[in-house]
Amino acid sequence: MTATGGGLRVLAVDDTPLALADLCRLLREVPEVAEVVPAEDPVSALRIIQGDRFDAVFLDISMPGLNGMELASLLTRMTERPEIVFVTAHQEHAIDAFGIGAVDYLLKPVPAERLSAAVAKVARLVAAPVENGPAARVPDAMAALPVETAGRTRYVRRGDVQYVEANGDYVRLHTPGGAHLVRMPISRLEEYWEGSGFVRVHRGYLLALDAVRELRSDSVGGLLAHTDLGDVPVSRRHSRELREQLLLAAQRGELERPDRPA
Repeated sequence: MTATGGGLRVLAVDDTPLALADLCRLLREVPEVAEVVPAEDPVSALRIIQGDRFDAVFLDISMPGLNGMELASLLTRMTERPEIVFVTAHQEHAIDAFGIGAVDYLLKPVPAERLSAAVAKVARLVAAPVENGPAARVPDAMAALPVETAGRTRYVRRGDVQYVEANGDYVRLHTPGGAHLVRMPISRLEEYWEGSGFVRVHRGYLLALDAVRELRSDSVGGLLAHTDLGDVPVSRRHSRELREQLLLAAQRGELERPDRPA
């Protein structure tokens, strides 16, 4: 679904005229983009999308009436949905954005090279072989989590996380490169990662099965899961399930990470 000449057809949505004009200008400067259509509000955007076809929608979040997240949720229900890229001044919606399948999440003001990288992601997805079906174009949105620090965004890969610690409305991701704080309840992260080798072992901890070196008893008879980054407490109600999960993972040969020392 590409425009004539092989470039991308893109819809830009922002209720602030100057911001919309700037976004359209930046998009038109990206070589992969063939056409940019502006929309001044989500309702207009939805009307345009229903009557036309686009490869991607670059949209703001905070808009009157139907906001950007609500519009994106509607777009995900389309049979041939466009890829979604958020362009916003609000960093706190990043987790929800990736949870609904957004390709990228850009913070204003957006550097030209950052926008170009997002367009490149869209182009790769649009170019995915048709024979593989729609699923081939859907990225594993939660394979990496965005971490905002001093106005900069970095991504922590799920495969690098050995365990997750609850910290109020946040979670702390423990990786060999350090700990990273992300605004997200641990219960929601459990929903996203439970099918990717992570299990809840305590009300305050989520554990990667392949990070477990051994199980140990603490000084009061409790259970600890030992990882390279430290011991993770395992509650009594989760201890049996953890042992069973570790056994199944061992039988499937899933307990050794390629980068872990022997």
